[in-house]
Formats: sequence, structure tokens, C-alpha cells
Amino acid sequence: MCKAKPGKREENSVKGFRRVQRHDPHAGSRKIQKEVKQMSNRLFQGIVHQMKDTVNRVIGVIDENGTIVACSDLTRVGGGNDFFATELNDSHESFIRDGYTYKPFGVHIKPDYAVFVEGIDEAAAKYAGIIAISLSGIKQYYDEKYDRNNFVKNIILDNVLPGDISLKARELHFNGDISRVVFLISVVNANDVSAYDVIQNLFPDKNKDFVFNITETDIVLVKEVKNNIDVKDLEKLAHSISDTLSTEFFTKVNVGIGTPVLGVKELARSFKEAQTALEVGKVFDTDKTIVSYDNLGIARLIYHLPTTLCETFLKEVFKKNSIESLDHETLFTIQKFFENSLNVSETSRKLFVHRNTLVYRLDKIKKLTGLDLREFDHAIIFKIALMVKKYLAANPTKF
Repeated sequence: MCKAKPGKREENSVKGFRRVQRHDPHAGSRKIQKEVKQMSNRLFQGIVHQMKDTVNRVIGVIDENGTIVACSDLTRVGGGNDFFATELNDSHESFIRDGYTYKPFGVHIKPDYAVFVEGIDEAAAKYAGIIAISLSGIKQYYDEKYDRNNFVKNIILDNVLPGDISLKARELHFNGDISRVVFLISVVNANDVSAYDVIQNLFPDKNKDFVFNITETDIVLVKEVKNNIDVKDLEKLAHSISDTLSTEFFTKVNVGIGTPVLGVKELARSFKEAQTALEVGKVFDTDKTIVSYDNLGIARLIYHLPTTLCETFLKEVFKKNSIESLDHETLFTIQKFFENSLNVSETSRKLFVHRNTLVYRLDKIKKLTGLDLREFDHAIIFKIALMVKKYLAANPTKF
């Protein structure tokens, strides 16, 4: 019976831990942060231990809470200096206190740590500065190594070998069996407000959503979504981002949307799709600010064609006269005719012209181009030709 009780307690502990995991989505992230901090402290202790004979003084590291996390005098590790936690301001400048020279360091405005060196002389200040630089570099390296945001960024930019992705995902407790989609947000014009900061605030859950810059004007949002999410829902979300930036911060953006993917390795593909969506949108849908890869249609196909093939196609279609022979009014008539599904009566009504006037214009187009837009096959050829012309006018560099 005595042995059974501990077993029961262990079983309850495991069940409790599982319940915490189910109800606390941040547990994995906090575990990573704790592990990273412990690893940093061990590294600090290793560096301090190697330097103690060279410096020949008491040296160590204190964290933002005033706890000594590394020291050449091991008996002081775990102790504290309360003044450091209460009096440290946002300055990274060296200071002297109680016979020791302190040099704060860290990537945040308020320092995360400080090196302390016994003595208040010039040598102590130099030692503190050199050790702080060394430890800061190590800290930054391990923060990046165990940063999920940085991991996702490296995946979409193809900076991680495919064989390493799964291993790194397990190491970071990164759930790869979740559907995610990539939004590429391109800032067209802006003011002093950082679009990156705004988007980060819109999606604060860093365990589900990842936000980072890839250029000065391009921001990536990797969003966790439900399985089989509809494209319209993704476009609604993109519109809400665009509207928030536009109405509240006077920042205009265009948003490209990739397709939802399952598995961390596929994030790079969703990102490339979002890039393509933006690029194709700039050519074929200049009025659209939200472009989804799933809705590109035939524009996607044309965009990937070699320019030489496109030029040959136009020459074959317009044997009689080039497309430049059509004036602005004629092109506008064609556009409206396509918009109204090749319906002569409806198009003439929308153009506020007599039906016979529209028929006359269509006959004129047939004489100039050899294509009768009232015939479905001819209309398709002409529609594609117009898109190819627009594509070539965008000066693509593809061969």
C-alpha cells in the first residue's frame, strides 16, 4: 500500500500536467523560454569560469531581477543584489556600486543582464566592457537559435535545409500539424507609424501567429487558420488589416495571400504564392489591394510565360493590324462587352448607346482585327490577347 500511494500521486501529476497542456497553449513557449534562459546562464558561467584566471578578480553576471546567475566565486551564484533590480534604468552605460564596476547588456531598451567586475579602476571598466560584449553576442546567438519567429522566417526564405526543418521544429516544440497561411503585406505609402508594430499588435499571440519584416516595406504574417478555411474568409482578414492601417494610421498597403498549408515545410510555398499574388496583381489588377493566389485564374498562367512566346502569340492573333490600332473608346467598349458576358443588349444599355451603334463598333473591330467578339472562341482569344499585352507592358524580365 505504501508503494501504491506515490504511484497514484505520480499518475495524478501526469494527468494534471496533461490538463495544463490542454488548457494552456502558452506552456510550450514558456518551457522554451525557461530552457533558453537556463542555457544562457550555463554559458555565462562557462565563460566566466574560463576568464577568471586571466582577469584575476571576482567577475560575474547578474540578471534583471537582481540574481547572480554566474560568478567566478561559485558560492555567490544564486545570491542577489536588490539594488540592481530596483535602481537599474534604461541606460546601458557602466556604473560603480559597492566596490564593483557594472556593465549592463541586452537587446531590449532595459538591459536584461549586467556584468560585474571587482574594482572601480579603469582596468575593471575595460574588463567589464569586454566580457559584456562577449556575453551579449552569445546571448543573441542563442536567442535567435531558439526563437520560433526567426525559425519561421528562415523557413520561408529558404535559409534552412529541408532535412533540418523537422529536427528544429521538434527542438522548438513547434507544432507542424496545424494549418497556416502566409500573408505578404507590402506598404505602398506610410507616415511615422510603423506598420510592422501595428500588425504585431493586431496578432499578439506569438505561439500561433508570426510577424516579421523581410524588407523595409514588406511584412510577413504567418497566420494559424482552421482546416479547409474559405478563401473569402482569408480575404476578409486581409481587408481588415488593410482597413485598420488605412483608416486609423493613414498607411496604404497591398496584401498578397498564399494558400493554406499543412506542415511547416510547406510555409515556403505559401510565401512564394503570396509573392506571386502581389506581383500578378500589380500587372493585371492594379485597382485591387487584396490579391489571393487562389483567385489569379488565367493571369497566373500568363505571368509565367516567356516574353518571346507572348510576343509571337500577339503577332499570330493580330495578323491584320496590331492591337495599337484600337483607340481608347473601342477598347473601353470591348471591356464593357466582356463584363456583360458578350450580351449586346445589356452592353449597349450600360454604355448608353443604341444597340445598332454597338453592333457597328463590333463590326469595326472585326474588320481591324479579324476577330468577331460575338463568337465565343474569338472572344476568348481576344481576352487573352489583351491580358498578354498588359503583361508585356509591365516589362517583365522573363525569357
